[in-house]
Amino acid sequence: MGNEWDIVEVLRHSRHDWLNKLQLIKGNLDLNRIDRVKQVIDEIVNEAQHEAKLSNLHIPLFAALLLKSNWENPSFKLEYEVLLEPDASNINDMAVTNWTNTFFGSLKQAIEPYHENNLSITIEPQTNGVRFFFDFSGIIRNRELIEGFLSDKTVEVSVIEFTETELSLELFMPIEK
Repeated sequence: MGNEWDIVEVLRHSRHDWLNKLQLIKGNLDLNRIDRVKQVIDEIVNEAQHEAKLSNLHIPLFAALLLKSNWENPSFKLEYEVLLEPDASNINDMAVTNWTNTFFGSLKQAIEPYHENNLSITIEPQTNGVRFFFDFSGIIRNRELIEGFLSDKTVEVSVIEFTETELSLELFMPIEK
């Protein structure tokens, strides 16, 4: 499947996700697990709030990449969080999207595919740009592939931690003048 998603595909995936969430709520109601139902609803609300914040950053290519990631990349589960809600339209959307997409591809090839792999991205807009924290936990079986990807110095990336089971990076995208 290419990168161009049509509206029908997006709606199909979205509907599938919502049906899964409703099944989870219904199943827990049937078992009379009211606390679990409330927890699931809280998780859904929290996820929707982060989706809204992501959409409001005005970096549409990056937002689309994250929003469809869990449909396209079954090899790791992506979660993201936007810490503040200012406008990020003054950074290079294409550059951060391309870098992140390439990172996802490298990660997909470098990790143990059927393991519990999780990637969380924290997005922190600041006065002079936006910081993106990428935090992966899972099994990295091809360290060289990731090292090769990280050797590209076209963007400002700091490696915070890099082991067989964890990779923490910070990407800084400055405001474009």
